[in-house]
Amino acid sequence: MKHYDEILIGSGPAAYKMSNLLAQTDHQVLVIEGFEFGGTCPNYGCEPKIFLEGAVRNVLQSQQLVGKGISKPATLDWQQLMQTKLERFNPWPAETKEIIAKTHDVESGYAEFVDDHTVKVNGNSYQADHIIIATGQTPNILNIPGKDELHTSFDVLSLKKLPQKITFIGAGFVSLELATLVAAAGAEVTVIVRSDRVLRGFPKEKSSVLVKAMQDRGIRFMFNTNTQSLLAGDDELVLETDQGSVITDYVVDATGRHPNIERLHLERTNIQNDRNGILVDDHLKTTVDGVYAIGDVVSRREPKLTPVAEFEGQYLFNYLTGNTQDTIKYPTIGRAAFTYPVVAMAGVNPDDVADNHSYQIKKVPLRYGSLYAGQNDQLSQLTLVFKDQQLVGVSEVGEHAADDVNNFLPVIGLKITGKEYRQAVMAIYPALADKVGGEL
Repeated sequence: MKHYDEILIGSGPAAYKMSNLLAQTDHQVLVIEGFEFGGTCPNYGCEPKIFLEGAVRNVLQSQQLVGKGISKPATLDWQQLMQTKLERFNPWPAETKEIIAKTHDVESGYAEFVDDHTVKVNGNSYQADHIIIATGQTPNILNIPGKDELHTSFDVLSLKKLPQKITFIGAGFVSLELATLVAAAGAEVTVIVRSDRVLRGFPKEKSSVLVKAMQDRGIRFMFNTNTQSLLAGDDELVLETDQGSVITDYVVDATGRHPNIERLHLERTNIQNDRNGILVDDHLKTTVDGVYAIGDVVSRREPKLTPVAEFEGQYLFNYLTGNTQDTIKYPTIGRAAFTYPVVAMAGVNPDDVADNHSYQIKKVPLRYGSLYAGQNDQLSQLTLVFKDQQLVGVSEVGEHAADDVNNFLPVIGLKITGKEYRQAVMAIYPALADKVGGEL
């Protein structure tokens, strides 16, 4: 049985970050991947989504400016867009595997635990000083009659021909981003929402602005609706809900994701997990000595985002190589839904402190600035949350929301005052300080 310094189970952002760092050492490393090398983000997630969002934003901005300086809006050619996307991203898994294989041993297959300290793949058993689980998450599939007809975000991002009617079940990041994409390309879109709101975790007011904007573009929302079954007809699908039937051509299950641990056979070990992932301590160690977990497979409060996964990969490398003994401390984390308009936030959610007099909430409409008037943007709005005159939270809905929230992150994370910020930074006009005036 071959013994390694580290075994990485998975090759997504967290593991890829760590494998690149380990490549700079003399450690003997094995990387095991049963899916696409590189994981979800570069193949079926954030990277292709961001790539496609560029074209979508331009199309929707041009539609917004009809009669305000543009006479003919842009249209989205789905087949051409997807062909361009596939040409860019199809080579990535093989290229990623090749990069890893230059410095580490590689096994293509699903790893499973034999016991606490032994993993097996392709009939071969291995042990290591440190086993790192980085298998990420995988899309949910509703357990309903007709579930074999359901598709996931992986399928949508590889669709060469766009169905005429597309229905999304769920109202989180994935659902609303993909709904924005396919609707901009001309599909008739319905979004099934189990509760009375979308994007839980973001401020309700900002999410409501987004829903109204999407509805104005023809996207249909069915709130407080539960999916019951999916029936296939000759030329269409019938999605049955407790609020009636939806006739459609294509149904996407976007009800969320779950930890990708089924194939690991953790029941053969003392590694503990809950519904949110593998349990770790503040050094990312599991309940078994020598076994760690990083990335989206970890059960934690912090959002499951690619930058967070990479941060954990960097931290664990530093910890295992003796560069730090400190516990992991997460920075202020920004997050955004790349819909149209974008919804973004960081720090304290104003909904959580609305009745707490220790916090001050200031709302700033942005539509009066020349930038927004020139884009015919009447929706953008910013909310700032202060405690003892220190900015502790920011949220925005608007075309520039992600960039604006990123600009506020140093103020929150470094705990500097507005005065210190203005003294140290003078940004390009139209600068953030100009947008918020004297509020910061």
